[in-house]
Amino acid sequence: MLEPHALVSVVIPNYNYELFVAAAIDSALALDWPRVEVIVVDDGSTDGSRLAIDRYGERIIALHQANAGQLAACNAGYARARGELVIFLDSDDMLHPSLIRELALLWRPGISKVQVQMRSVDAQGNSLGTVFPQYPFVPSPEQVRRWSLSTSAYPTPPGSGNVYSREFLEQIFPQDESLGKIADSGPLAAAPVLGDVLTIPKPLVSYRVHGKNDGAVSQVDGARFAREVSRTQQRVAYAQRVARSAGMDMPDTALNRSLSYLPYRAASLRLAPVHPIAGDTRLRAWLDVLRAALSPQGVAWTGHVTLLVWSTLVLLLPKSAAQSLILWRFAPATRPQFLRHALSRFKVVR
Repeated sequence: MLEPHALVSVVIPNYNYELFVAAAIDSALALDWPRVEVIVVDDGSTDGSRLAIDRYGERIIALHQANAGQLAACNAGYARARGELVIFLDSDDMLHPSLIRELALLWRPGISKVQVQMRSVDAQGNSLGTVFPQYPFVPSPEQVRRWSLSTSAYPTPPGSGNVYSREFLEQIFPQDESLGKIADSGPLAAAPVLGDVLTIPKPLVSYRVHGKNDGAVSQVDGARFAREVSRTQQRVAYAQRVARSAGMDMPDTALNRSLSYLPYRAASLRLAPVHPIAGDTRLRAWLDVLRAALSPQGVAWTGHVTLLVWSTLVLLLPKSAAQSLILWRFAPATRPQFLRHALSRFKVVR
């Protein structure tokens, strides 16, 4: 159990989110926990973010730096943080007040992170009715570690949905740019092999969907899918290095067993002007999808079947039809009503 005197650090990197950053700060200050420090790192915003941040005065620690990217902002925030627990909160997301109280009951030595579910909200903070990731059951740390090593994947929320231990973060910070400038890739990849990952299947963080999120997709862009393939390759190479340092092995085949990665590979293969995998073919991609569909990684069987069907169609159908399927996969708001009902009925999404 987490001691009541434990300090929690919330690091909020911000770039040009003046419309949302105050809500993120308010949610951090409203955490129902005795000791919370809020560190906001403005990464050279050119909008009104700095004014919005400075209004909080001494209630927060405000750092201002020239634009250097999210990873550099998180490095700067972590260097200033003193908490035993650390949250990297995106400046367009919001924490639920009970987050720390919920995880305090489970906290123990050896934890790398506690992950929770996230509820999707719109730009105004209204619920969109979906919660992610989906957990068909609450995975044990051993299962998460096994899935990560064998498939390079496990069900995890993005950055804001994770609470990290300082003991874990000290092993990987400051992060270098071998993973690019996205800050959550390294911690998410390293957590299963450098400690225990605990899961709370409750939506205790709000993920704001407003069209400008880093992961948001509103139109088909083949080059973007190619960049995501390259980014994932970098992340898995990093995870392999971390695993080796911990005396574990993540085989090269792990990447192509990942149900979260293979849709990007299929989309890039069909649409990217330059696909980053030399010699890749539709048949090779489909065979990897088939193997992934047979590989446990914390996803419900309906998710395995859905990916297999979707990938088969994307790789087989004419390009125009494949484009529609790809857009529906990566931009949920564009899905036809019948598809939304079907995915909800079969509990692929909720």
